[in-house]
Amino acid sequence: MYLKLAWRNIWRNKRRTLITVSSVMFAVVFALFLESLERGAHDVMIDNMTRFHTGYIQVQDYRFEDEPSLDNAFYYDDSLSDQVTGLEPVEYTIPRIETFMLAAGAEVTRGAIVMGIDVDREDQLNDLKDRLTEGRFFEPGDGTAVVTEGLANRLNLAVGDSLVLLGQGRFGMTASGLYEISGLLRHPTREMNNQLVYLSLPDAQWLLSADDHITALLVTPNRVRDTESIARQLRSELENEELAVFTWRELIPELVEALEFDQAQSRLMMGILYVVIGFGIFGTILTMTLERMREFGILLSVGMQRIKLAFVVFIETFFITIMGVLAGYALGIFPILYFYFNPIELGGDMEEVVAEFGIEPIMPTAIAPDIFLWQGLMVFILTTIICLYPTIKILTLKILEASRA
Repeated sequence: MYLKLAWRNIWRNKRRTLITVSSVMFAVVFALFLESLERGAHDVMIDNMTRFHTGYIQVQDYRFEDEPSLDNAFYYDDSLSDQVTGLEPVEYTIPRIETFMLAAGAEVTRGAIVMGIDVDREDQLNDLKDRLTEGRFFEPGDGTAVVTEGLANRLNLAVGDSLVLLGQGRFGMTASGLYEISGLLRHPTREMNNQLVYLSLPDAQWLLSADDHITALLVTPNRVRDTESIARQLRSELENEELAVFTWRELIPELVEALEFDQAQSRLMMGILYVVIGFGIFGTILTMTLERMREFGILLSVGMQRIKLAFVVFIETFFITIMGVLAGYALGIFPILYFYFNPIELGGDMEEVVAEFGIEPIMPTAIAPDIFLWQGLMVFILTTIICLYPTIKILTLKILEASRA
């Protein structure tokens, strides 16, 4: 009976109900969008660093972290790959050998990061082939190189030109090679776009006198949330192999600290938003309550118990809150989906600042169930607390004054 009475009451004045529902709805929409935008920006940062730099999990020689030298590369063969991929949550592995060398064209020389890769495996992780802007990718051992656009421009080189690499291989051996540029690639991060040379893994190992050796084995989980559990399993599996296992959080702690600081700022902003939302909803509930004071006074004067009236009014506000939250979900998904597929592109000074940190200058939204759950729940709790006001008002209402209102 109480539910039926409350439902009828909220539709006796449709305009008042719709105004209240709308205030809750827009509160949910704003909260959802801001949280989704923040989560999306963080996902871009993590995605850029993990897919193009560290991977989610990385296996190294235990000495490599303190002394990142080719001398601390480790032996890699199919048996090690099978041992790692044999773990249930692991999807695939990616071998890499990486070092710093001098890259030269006909007239200009620049420092460059030389990375030996398995193109097909890299493409699984970071869609590397799709980022090729000109030419083609090399075949294993064909003696060609792919250069990032920024470095090619600095060296005044194009597809078909010759690239000279000069540096030091394992155990101090001289490493030098001449490679035809088979393709140009646009890396999403400016720093890497200005200094990266890709070779096939066999070519890089031969150049660096590191046959069958790599500097890192990237391990990709089936689900990102399994990263920590896989790392623990790998540490147990490889404890006698003189190999160390690191997660992306351990490899780039400065990014973790930056994310935590940004999250703290976002929580402060969300707190301010909730205060603004709370006052907006309270103003609507207050107006709705004052409009009905005469109605409450008459009901109490004809014998209705205060507790029952307060309960009916609380159910009314509960219904309105639920409708507002659900309407906020329905409306909020549209801007989130739009900016998920059409990210905000940063320009001007902001683009320069973001690019300096090696991050793509875009801000997409994120789609995650917990965003809807927590933001909807927070607005629901906030509104429910505010809706205690009419309940308390009824319990303390003076009947004669209310009847004359």
